[in-house]
Amino acid sequence: MNLLLLFLQDSAAVDSLMAMQEESMTFFDLLVEGGILMIPIFILFFIAIYVIVERWRALNRSHIEPQSFLNTVEGMLKSGKGGASNAIAYCDETDKPIARIIKAGIKRLGRPIRDIEDAIDNAGKKEIFFLEKRMNWLATIAGVAPLVGFTGTVTGMIEAFMDIQSLQGNVNPSVLAGGIWEALITTAAGLIVGLIALGFYNFLLGKINRSIFELENASADFLDLLQSPAKKDREG
Repeated sequence: MNLLLLFLQDSAAVDSLMAMQEESMTFFDLLVEGGILMIPIFILFFIAIYVIVERWRALNRSHIEPQSFLNTVEGMLKSGKGGASNAIAYCDETDKPIARIIKAGIKRLGRPIRDIEDAIDNAGKKEIFFLEKRMNWLATIAGVAPLVGFTGTVTGMIEAFMDIQSLQGNVNPSVLAGGIWEALITTAAGLIVGLIALGFYNFLLGKINRSIFELENASADFLDLLQSPAKKDREG
């Protein structure tokens, strides 16, 4: 009976202590308990958010309806004298990836079609590079953040077991459990940051691939437009 009462008293004391900790510990305090490795995880998180917002806005700004743009350029080029100059001015005014690519081709009008293709290909490579800008940062964060979190957990576990050794094993299980959950905070934080980075990386990569597909189709349609008079002459 005495042992039962002692056990109940200890359990009540532990529950009371945990309740006090839960009431007093804020979310910020919880993150601080993760240790010094939470700092690089926070840095990776803010970098990831910056890249996500910047790339999302850049991709939305770069989008334009390709067919409508090409129809306008075609009308200008077929309008007669000064059509090429008007088309170049229209491309400058539009200032989108597709406009810069088509502008490179228009500036080569009068040269062999191979030269026009090369100019469009080179301009396309530059635009694809800018569309994919900083995407490697997200991919790196998606891989590095969980590893940093695991490292924090390992170092935290090492410290916990070092404390146990220093106390010659005379440690209350609640103390050991507290050291373990504190160490696991970095793993949880690292996994959350990694999941955010990986999820948005794949999402943005899908938008980039769609943009590249539209640019390639628009470039091919523009080259067909330039060669259409020659095709009609050969058919005639």
